[in-house]
Amino acid sequence: MTITLEEVMVELEEMGNEQTKNTFLRHGALEPIFGVRVGDMKRLVKDVKKDQELARALYATGNSDAMYLAGLTVNPKTATKEMLQEWVTQACWYMISEYTVAWIAAESPYAVELSREWIESPEEQIATCGWSAYANYVSITQDRQLDLDEIRALLLRIEESIHEERNRVRYTMNAFVIAVGAYVVPLFENAHKVAGKIGKVDVHMGQTACKVPLATEYIEKIERMGKTGKKKKTCIC
Repeated sequence: MTITLEEVMVELEEMGNEQTKNTFLRHGALEPIFGVRVGDMKRLVKDVKKDQELARALYATGNSDAMYLAGLTVNPKTATKEMLQEWVTQACWYMISEYTVAWIAAESPYAVELSREWIESPEEQIATCGWSAYANYVSITQDRQLDLDEIRALLLRIEESIHEERNRVRYTMNAFVIAVGAYVVPLFENAHKVAGKIGKVDVHMGQTACKVPLATEYIEKIERMGKTGKKKKTCIC
């Protein structure tokens, strides 16, 4: 039995709660949003995955919860470049741009191509998506398949420019350094060195208590745990 867009939206609305909604709003979310916990939302994933047209329709609603659910259910291998370009321009706040769109892009056939393009965007939301997509891509891609020279150059670019960059771009640049240090063994030393040079990265996190992770500490923690270079099977969660 298939589920309709209207039925999914009703279920999402019923799952929403004011506390979660207010938390998301403090983080920068925009209306419309119900405030659904991701764990609760995942109960709908199995049904929506069966209908890829429905998954795409959820994103088109502009509702933040529905857009996030779309990211959990769309098959990234079937994502077209046109769809991803539409999604990145429609992303309304960082949870959608840096997670939803970045995850799907990272696992799509256009991961590197779009990451390169988006990183150069004058639009902050798109640029952050580009850095996040590339960081997620390195976390799931074997080192022998990566363009190590390009990644090395991006690390140097971050070292030279991160503190003058736009707010969320600083955050995702820092995350990129962490991802390279954690997942790309041949560039571990490069990433660790850059992390040391950039030090503490200041990012305005809205009316929240969230903090920007210190890249050196994060990379060293992964190394102590013996998990450096251990790739993820998927970056979608």
